[in-house]
Amino acid sequence: MLENTRFGKTIELLSRSMDVAMLRRDVIANNIANADVPNFKRSEINFESALKRALDSENYRPKLELITTDPRHIPSYKKIDWRSVQPRRVLDYLSTEKNNGNNVNPEEELMASLQNQLMYTLMTQAANFEFNQVNLVLR
Repeated sequence: MLENTRFGKTIELLSRSMDVAMLRRDVIANNIANADVPNFKRSEINFESALKRALDSENYRPKLELITTDPRHIPSYKKIDWRSVQPRRVLDYLSTEKNNGNNVNPEEELMASLQNQLMYTLMTQAANFEFNQVNLVLR
């Protein structure tokens, strides 16, 4: 019912972003828990940049778009559906923080955890604001 409205899109984006924040919290907790394990490599979640690319593709049209006359042709432009964007867990295997091969810096992980928690709080407040706006209209 509300899928194609601004409200529906905003709520769905906030909901997906909150789910990613919960996944990020688990990854950060796993990194902190394994901070002293030899040769452990930290992970992080990439989602926002792929989501931004998908949202930007909705408004972008190339100046010269090639025509595809056969379904097997590769199109020169393809709009990315933002609903299909999934979070990716990326392993940081290039850096090393300690002599034992571990690359987890607990201070950086705690700062990332704090930033993630603040973003989650901000998203819940934004969702609350959207529902309050609808509630105000319905009164």
